[in-house]
Amino acid sequence: MSKFFVRENQITNNRIEILDDDVNHIKNVLRLNVNEEIKICNQDSSKNYKCKILEISPKKVICEILEELENEAEGNVELHIFQGLPKADKMELIIQKGTELGVTEFIPVNMKRCIVKLDGKDEIKKIDRWNKISEVAAKQSGRDIIPKVRSLETVKQLENQINDFDLFLVAYEMEKENYIKNELQKLKPTKENYKIAVLIGPEGGLEHMEVETLKTAGAKVISLGSRILRTETVALQVSSIIMYELENGGK
Repeated sequence: MSKFFVRENQITNNRIEILDDDVNHIKNVLRLNVNEEIKICNQDSSKNYKCKILEISPKKVICEILEELENEAEGNVELHIFQGLPKADKMELIIQKGTELGVTEFIPVNMKRCIVKLDGKDEIKKIDRWNKISEVAAKQSGRDIIPKVRSLETVKQLENQINDFDLFLVAYEMEKENYIKNELQKLKPTKENYKIAVLIGPEGGLEHMEVETLKTAGAKVISLGSRILRTETVALQVSSIIMYELENGGK
């Protein structure tokens, strides 16, 4: 069953009004008709509804709420990926697949070895596009939230955010002793819900001083094994490991 997101102000009594690009998707891509059923998620409250289409017009689709559904797509792990700005369309892949895997938020980071530079209008356009990719992936994978892509940050800005998380990991290819499993095992018995951040370097990796700065501020530097992974592979591997180990008690 297809899923769509709306805001609180699009819900009135037992009716939901779908607007903008979703109207075209319903009419011309999915070719849905009146009386067919869809899922709708209130983006402001994460409440899910099974709905029936009542009316389809050029500018809006009106639906009737049939029942409220249980939220099953979001677990007990809030995962934030701080991604060193990569080249080409790699960030799009990270956002799309990370959304499917359960990531809560993506934050592009400008680092010393980043080849790509964003500023001004280019940054605004990229962030808008990345948020749209997140929205499409959230619909496809049945998420109850749309993961947000924040504006570009620097390593210096991250120092003040480390204590906002239960665990802030830095994936570093030069680390040889402390593996991600060690840090997750320390955390696992202490809580039922987790707020975790992972910093991943760009194609050229992390500068030693960047790592030391974050380590001094409280981040945990980890190894992912003996092989050197591409930056987009790291994001997906780390997300998968964390969700496997911690989501819903690791069951």
